Amino acid sequence: MCSRKTPRTSCAPSFRRAASDFPFESKVNYSLGIVSVGAEKQCPRCGLLKPLEAFASNRAMRDGLQCYCRPCAAEYHQQRQKAKGKNVRPRVEVPEGHKYCRRCGETKPHSEWDRNKTASDGLSTRCKACRAAEGRAAHLKRAYGMTEAERDEMIAAQGGLCCICLKAPAVHVDHCHETGRVRGVLCFNCNSAIGKLGDDPDTLRRAISYLEGNAWKPTIAAQGVYRQPS
Repeated sequence: MCSRKTPRTSCAPSFRRAASDFPFESKVNYSLGIVSVGAEKQCPRCGLLKPLEAFASNRAMRDGLQCYCRPCAAEYHQQRQKAKGKNVRPRVEVPEGHKYCRRCGETKPHSEWDRNKTASDGLSTRCKACRAAEGRAAHLKRAYGMTEAERDEMIAAQGGLCCICLKAPAVHVDHCHETGRVRGVLCFNCNSAIGKLGDDPDTLRRAISYLEGNAWKPTIAAQGVYRQPS
């Protein structure tokens, strides 16, 4: 759309030049907001005709795609970074359909990566396993204020077992919901059990007495009046 200060006729030549870069079918499809299946676009850097999936999205462009294909855009970015004197990590050659994860140092197929349309190759910068590990570490710090090393040290002090049942491996961090203080690391069953009992010591004591054969039952003090055991 032309601005108020710019005559409409001055925008027409630039529009024609931009539109001439696309074939007639593409101009019709993009003007109607339709992207046909199997559509292709030529990368001016490598000169190859590639499918639209090979180009990252860019809303500023008329066709909604980057000018360069993803590999050429990544190469161009590295050249620009080197020209600015910045430290550029060396590229790692990987087989077709694979990507190198700089966090774990492993080359994995594209199925082991999350999608990211804004990236030059359309994939996340870290593999799924590394992103999951980072997410767990962030949750541990955010929810309990402790690091993975501190949690592992607590598990080692418990002998690697749950503090309550002393049988199953300790995997779940338990904390007081009122003070936020971490009490220990429990197994799934014990952590769920005390949570469902409301973290109430009196309820847990009655549960222990019940398991020992002493059922706690209310006694009738008067008609319609019951006295709970102390």
